Amino acid sequence: MRPGVEPGRTSAVPEASWAAAVAAIRALPRDAEVQLICHVNPDGDALGSMLGFALGLRRLGFTGLRATFPGQFDVPEPYRALPGAELLVPEPQAYGKPALILIFDVAGESRLGDLVRLLDAGAPAIVLDHHASNTGLGDVSLVDPAAVATSVVADELLTRLGVELDAEIAECLYVALATDTGSFKFVRDPSVHELAARLIATGISPGDIARRIFDTRPFGAMKLAGEVLGRAVLDPAAAGGRGLVWTFATSADLERHNQRPYVLDSLIDPVRGVAEADVAVVVKEQTAGEWSVSLRSKGGVDVSAVAVALGGGGHRLAAGFTAHGTPDEVIARIVPLLAANLS
Repeated sequence: MRPGVEPGRTSAVPEASWAAAVAAIRALPRDAEVQLICHVNPDGDALGSMLGFALGLRRLGFTGLRATFPGQFDVPEPYRALPGAELLVPEPQAYGKPALILIFDVAGESRLGDLVRLLDAGAPAIVLDHHASNTGLGDVSLVDPAAVATSVVADELLTRLGVELDAEIAECLYVALATDTGSFKFVRDPSVHELAARLIATGISPGDIARRIFDTRPFGAMKLAGEVLGRAVLDPAAAGGRGLVWTFATSADLERHNQRPYVLDSLIDPVRGVAEADVAVVVKEQTAGEWSVSLRSKGGVDVSAVAVALGGGGHRLAAGFTAHGTPDEVIARIVPLLAANLS
């Protein structure tokens, strides 16, 4: 078993790529400016992996660390208390010419927004990701589609760098792992639970983390969810008869209930529970006429292929893309692709 790999798990990342990433980091002076980046509208895996790795670099003695993501600087409430959150800066405060760039949970340049400019700044870019749809951006690619979360890749690189886990690093990586596995509901790989056990052994509290991340939301968010779920539409004939259920949420919904966009991220979970549909879709308005689309499948459809065809990416059972038009127009583009990508 290679260092950093959980028992029973084989990384898809070539040894040469691991070696290149380790060498690039070890070659840096400890006061070098290191810029860490995750994707627009960051989720638990993006933020948790990035901040956990940043804390690992800080344990190695690095002092010039900044972490950011493209777009509006709006950290979702459940993740504001993550250890290392003080390293987060708005996009305009990112280093202009860093010595090294580390990119987390980003499958393609479109997910970097205006921060894509840093790829031309002359610094080497190391990409840590687990999306099969990754386009190969960056100079060193640590992309493992077999990993359930980017935090698995981050943990392995930290191990190869000789960083010992502490409770702060572990909390970040655990949040990342738990959010991208649906609280471990969607994983069968024993190595994932072995990693979780190693993280828990540092002294973190899974119960406290679960309450903060999954089981706490504003009253207004609950009322908003009721409205959005109430307008859901079931199409039993879609996806070759496997069924589609979908709904949408607008900026006006958020304003009416005085909520921030992150509260919409969890709506896909009750929608995907509909018994009569294999595929669930939630269409969330970002700006006027622009929508963030989340797709989930119970196994009958490869929604990653659907998302890639529409300019996005993801995994076979969970994917997404950005769309324009009305919700009905967005769904009209999705439906034919469902039947064309049956698993």
